[in-house]
Amino acid sequence: MTHIRKAVFPVAGMGTRFLPATKSIPKEMLTLIDRPLIQYAVDEAREAGIEEFIFVSAAGKGALEDYFDTAAALETRLEALGKTDALAALAPTRMPEGALTILRQAQPLGLGHAVRQAKNLIGDEAFAVILPDDVIKGERGALAQMVDAHRDVGGHMVATMDVSRADTSKYGVLDVENETGRLAHARGLVEKPRADLAPSTKAVIGRYILDSAILDRLDTLRPGAGGELQLTDAINADVASVGVTGFRFEGQRFDCGSVQGYVQATAAFAMDRADLCDDYQAFMNDHRRPLRLVA
Repeated sequence: MTHIRKAVFPVAGMGTRFLPATKSIPKEMLTLIDRPLIQYAVDEAREAGIEEFIFVSAAGKGALEDYFDTAAALETRLEALGKTDALAALAPTRMPEGALTILRQAQPLGLGHAVRQAKNLIGDEAFAVILPDDVIKGERGALAQMVDAHRDVGGHMVATMDVSRADTSKYGVLDVENETGRLAHARGLVEKPRADLAPSTKAVIGRYILDSAILDRLDTLRPGAGGELQLTDAINADVASVGVTGFRFEGQRFDCGSVQGYVQATAAFAMDRADLCDDYQAFMNDHRRPLRLVA
């Protein structure tokens, strides 16, 4: 059995980069091929052994709760029509009774504030945090890889990937003390440093395993950048007492919180599907030619 049983999914964001689509659809419900982004995150958590799923949501995001509820009328209709494949496709959307809890974040006061909402549900256990915007494609889920590594090192663990120095200003970046294989023991994290000031090129990606001590730290943390409670600040404050490790996961990460990353992910996942790749490749080859305007 895994020692990480609970995961927090911060899903309260407005998704303004995808307006007008996200005027009525939560950005986590945007579909990547035939599954919404939140399903990819939940599937990754399940693979890692997560048993309790905690969504920190906001008003207007009822579609997330509905999606993981039983659609009795739909399933009865599909069964009557003998559509067994369609019924099987619904299986991942079902949650065991009591496995999903949805909390409301009344105000968007930062990632640290979102995580703090789950304090009473987490208790004194280490737990995971998954940002659904970050979709990671690989043979094995990034969180499952991290859970295995965390069992040996404990403390706070963040997922990392190497980026160009020019891109360090877009990420939280690890200040590395020493490295062993895929693990980088850290002195701390620096939020969006200038390229010339970045302590490394190890960018923090939206997967965390956190010791429960982070929740007490967030209770006393003062607002940071943007007047928000920054999870990075709380992790930094725990470096000496809890320890912080970066884990360089195997897989390709797509920033599906941006339109460009979402389109790239759609292409990558389409090319990975036997039923889609040939037609998709043919379509892309055909549309590499300049389009002609018809008079």
